[in-house]
This record gives sequence, structure tokens and C-alpha cells, in this order.
Amino acid sequence: MEKVIVEKSRGIIHVRIYRPEVMNACDGETYNAIADAWDELENDPELRVGILSGEGRAFCTGTDVRWVKSPDAEGFVDRLYPRMLTLSKPVIAAIQGHCNGGGLEQALGADIRVCTEDAHFGAGEIRLGWIPGGYGTQRLPRVIPLGPALELLYTGGRIGAQDAYRLGLVNHVVSQDQLLETCTQIADEIAKSAPLAVQKMKTTVMQGLDMPLPQAVRLEKESFDFLMRTEDAKEGALAFSEKRAPNWKAR
Repeated sequence: MEKVIVEKSRGIIHVRIYRPEVMNACDGETYNAIADAWDELENDPELRVGILSGEGRAFCTGTDVRWVKSPDAEGFVDRLYPRMLTLSKPVIAAIQGHCNGGGLEQALGADIRVCTEDAHFGAGEIRLGWIPGGYGTQRLPRVIPLGPALELLYTGGRIGAQDAYRLGLVNHVVSQDQLLETCTQIADEIAKSAPLAVQKMKTTVMQGLDMPLPQAVRLEKESFDFLMRTEDAKEGALAFSEKRAPNWKAR
């Protein structure tokens, strides 16, 4: 049975972790299949945005601890998380139930996070004698305030959906029956935007976060100037003046 189910429609790739019997804990095969899907998102010009979700009552409980004991586990973080770090196209995480450990790190690797009312979040690696290996120590303090991030990392504790929303970890808290609908609506809106501009927007924002402001402003100017020379910039202005939907060419 497939451990990851991939569906594509209207420029959206939906990647669903399918290991409900272990609450979507990931082994090497699962991690690699997710990385393959993100490679496809990045390299297929017809794909514009990704959605990541889990089957059953969990988003993802992280790495399958039983599998980690096997010889195959060495280097298991070396492919998926670097791939998510370099994606130029947006990913939306649809989170229900458990979102812990490597599951939280995958959610942190997404651009937008939507969760259900019963979702809860944690970084439990410390209780196993580990630290996060999928950039959790770096991403979490960049998404939520440092104090709450350190408390989660040091204690292995968990927070619920409302605290996650209050801290800015998730964008929306919705009911279970609205989860994928909300994520798909957001993805559809992104897919209406100019594809090159969306990619430049993401890379400019993400790179700029780690730059001093004057350098980040120069990066924005470079991205702006690049886009203004594209066919899509001309098409966008023309479509607006003609009151019609633009016909993006991604060039």
C-alpha cells in the first residue's frame, strides 16, 4: 500500500501522508515519497501550489521511532527538509490532530498553516534524547516568539489550536469538515496569481528575512525590476485594463 498519496488538479498538488495505523509517522520511504512530490511541484510548470495533509486523526507524529532503530535510518533528514527549504512555490499545511516532532517541522516548512480545532503541536524530540533534525530549532523561533518556542523545545510540551493561532503558528483554525476546503480555497487564490511573481515573492521574502534591511530592500528592487521585464507583467496590466482574467505565460 502506498504510504503517500499524490493528487493533482487545477495547478495544485495534494500530498497526503497515508500511514493512519501509526498516526502518519514517517519512515524513510515516506520521507522520500514526500520529497519526490515536492520535486515535482518545483519542476512542473503546470503546478503552482502544494497542499500537505495526513490521513485519519493525525497530520503527522514525526519520525517512526521504531524505524529509526534500523540501519536504513541513517541520514533520513538529509533530503526532505532541504527540499522544503529551497522550494520556490508555496505549500499549505492542512493540520488535524497530532502535529508533533518531524510533523511539526514539515508544517513549519510550509508557507501557510491551517488547522482544526482539535489540533495540537509539539517538539517532543528532547524526551527521546534528540533535538529536532529537520530545522525545527531554527524555524520555530522564526515563526513564533522566542520564549514560547524555547519552552516547547526544552520541555517537549504541546500547545493546542487556539494557542497556536495566538502565537502565529497557524493562519486559521477551522472545523474538520472545513479543513481541506479552506486550504483548497487558499490554493486556488494563489493559483490565480502570476506564477513567476509568486515564486519571486516567496524567494524574496524568505531570503530577505535573513538579511539586514538595506540588503533586503536591494533584493526586493532586483526582484521587482526582473518581474517588470516579463511578459506576465505586461499581460497583467493589459488584462486589468481590459477587465478580463490574465493569461499567464510564466515568462
